[in-house]
Amino acid sequence: MIIVMKPGVPPKEIKEVMDRIKKMKLEPHLLKGTERNVIAVIGDERNLQRQPLEAIPGIESVMAVLKPYKLASRESKRENTVIQSGPMVIGGNKLAIIAGPCTVENQAMILQTGKSVKASGASALRGGAFKPRTSPYAFQGLKGAGLKFLADTRKQTGLPIVTEVLDPRDVEAVAKSADILQIGTRNMQNFELLKMAGKQPKPVLLKRGLAAGVEEWLMSAEYIMAQGNYQVILCERGIRTFNDYARNTLDLTVIPALKERTHLPVIVDPSHGTGKRSYVAPMAKAAIAVGADGLLLEVHPHPDRALIDGQQSLSLEEFAQLMKELAPVAAAVGRTI
Repeated sequence: MIIVMKPGVPPKEIKEVMDRIKKMKLEPHLLKGTERNVIAVIGDERNLQRQPLEAIPGIESVMAVLKPYKLASRESKRENTVIQSGPMVIGGNKLAIIAGPCTVENQAMILQTGKSVKASGASALRGGAFKPRTSPYAFQGLKGAGLKFLADTRKQTGLPIVTEVLDPRDVEAVAKSADILQIGTRNMQNFELLKMAGKQPKPVLLKRGLAAGVEEWLMSAEYIMAQGNYQVILCERGIRTFNDYARNTLDLTVIPALKERTHLPVIVDPSHGTGKRSYVAPMAKAAIAVGADGLLLEVHPHPDRALIDGQQSLSLEEFAQLMKELAPVAAAVGRTI
């Protein structure tokens, strides 16, 4: 159920409505808009005294939300959610370009990458400190040292940091160093991790699971939002299909499908989505053309020497060239880089 407040209703009246909802043993979530505020009501709606609520002067309407993902639904919030992290805006007119290596290998490497991608126009730096690997014998990341190297790079470049968290016990530590917490594809339905990420205030970048449908993905976003953190960024990164020419199948159809169903911003990872360097630039352009709010790109100073995912990483020079090529594509759909 959602309660649409009239334009210009003062905060005191909104609080009174929320307090009244709590007395009905329901949980109110305030979704702020530029024109109207909406209160999403979570819980057993049989307790909701609808008619008395509609009589309150500050309330415009009380409506049912049919989707199971109440807070993430476009029914709950018609306006697109815009998320800001430092100087980067995700969901606005300017596209968010998050670039960097799959994993932090050492301080010099991540600093070199950060300075270079910033010079080319990147909005934020990505880099893994904790790495989920298919093989238990593969490099698992530098962990705490990696977080320190990322934080040091932020100080020197001013770029916001995006890094992955794998364990609910690490959320607090990662949140101290990162500007945006990434939940990877293998953890999309790690519900305890999602709940812990929702309890901290920084934005969460939620990648799509390897075989997740749209509703499953949005329900995972709902887990985060139900804890009070409404700053969720969805990231399409390819799904498993029968194709034999790419690492995954990058599902660009999901971008307009999500835009119909949710107000949350959506970005695309064409690096993991294709797994092949020569495919990254074409799919990055296609993602922007179909309405993505940004890109997550793997970039490495020396892809041939990368510890992880060198085959899908752009070199610093290739990233700089791609940024130039993205500008006219963005302009064609009314966006900027």
